[in-house]
Amino acid sequence: MSSSTGSSSSETDAAEQVSVEEQSSAVSAGQIVTWLLVSLLALGIIGYFTFDPDAFRQTVQEARPLLLATAVVMALSRIGFGGLRLSYVSQGRLDLASGTRGQLAWYFFANVTPTVIGGAPVATFYVARDGDIPVGESAALMFFCMLLNWFWFLVAIPLLVGAGFAVDLLPEAAGAWGFWTLLACLGALFLWGIAFTYFMLVRPRHLVGLVDWCLQWPLLRRFRDRGMREVRSYFRRAKRLGTQSVSFYGWGFLLTAMIWIARYAVIVFIVRSMYAADVLLLFLRSAATMLVGLLMVTPGGSGGLEGLYALFIGPLMPETLMAPTLFVWRLLDYYLFVALGAYLFLYQIQSPASSTASSPESKVPPSSEGQEPTQPQSG
Repeated sequence: MSSSTGSSSSETDAAEQVSVEEQSSAVSAGQIVTWLLVSLLALGIIGYFTFDPDAFRQTVQEARPLLLATAVVMALSRIGFGGLRLSYVSQGRLDLASGTRGQLAWYFFANVTPTVIGGAPVATFYVARDGDIPVGESAALMFFCMLLNWFWFLVAIPLLVGAGFAVDLLPEAAGAWGFWTLLACLGALFLWGIAFTYFMLVRPRHLVGLVDWCLQWPLLRRFRDRGMREVRSYFRRAKRLGTQSVSFYGWGFLLTAMIWIARYAVIVFIVRSMYAADVLLLFLRSAATMLVGLLMVTPGGSGGLEGLYALFIGPLMPETLMAPTLFVWRLLDYYLFVALGAYLFLYQIQSPASSTASSPESKVPPSSEGQEPTQPQSG
């Protein structure tokens, strides 16, 4: 019995190694560079029509470097809060260092895959290999973090919609048509969030059927056997979500809120470092930009988020500051995470597997053998 378990564990190790390498090859350097160029092209177009060197030189003399440094701290704090969240929801399976690397990999893949897909499904394989845990367990952790994100969106969207009737979330030039279009986008996200959380918590079995249907597509058919084995493993773990304590969800939600508030604050501090714009309006429009940006189909929202920034944030400052502040924001919110994530991911792939990971006895028996790792109970 032990030999079969060890053999199956070794096969799981090999499968996880192949999966991670498949993901690294699926996202080519050429594709990443292409979408970075698209982002820079959109930035260049905005700068061409708005940037005035003479006006900028006069404005930059009143810049406040301390606020700009705070924006950098806010951008980096997203990694720390995200790593702490992954470590927390794993209930000790991932330490803070592993959680931080996993969150950085998530941000990397979120910026090199379409925004509507997000980075969590792809980063699952990285977290499994780096944390030396089964892919099914890693998928459960990542899906739970996605669920916490949607909890935040379900709270933030109604607050933002309510604020939209009190403050100008869109410039007057957008008119009534633009305002109702914004409400329609937020409404669609809200309905999707309700459906997602319902199936995650109440009807997780339906997700198994959905994955099975997707894996029957011609391009995904070769992954069907392994995919269904892992999603069934996830289903067994997903059933535990409804048994967790309220405090477990509460702390997870608090860490999630800190991640997103820090992300919104990056724009606030960047703009305020150059111009004394209204803080509340900056924060609300920053949140609207991020939420609508979730609907973008390009990796990292390349090209689209630049346009949203010009629409939501640009009117709150002198025109000549639009392109420089946009560049700093994309540098801290996009280019930085692509660079850090690419370095971390490629280094991890090229490094030899640790002796712990290569030892069948040290690996938790895979769930496909009918055994699941024991996890400490939440407090």
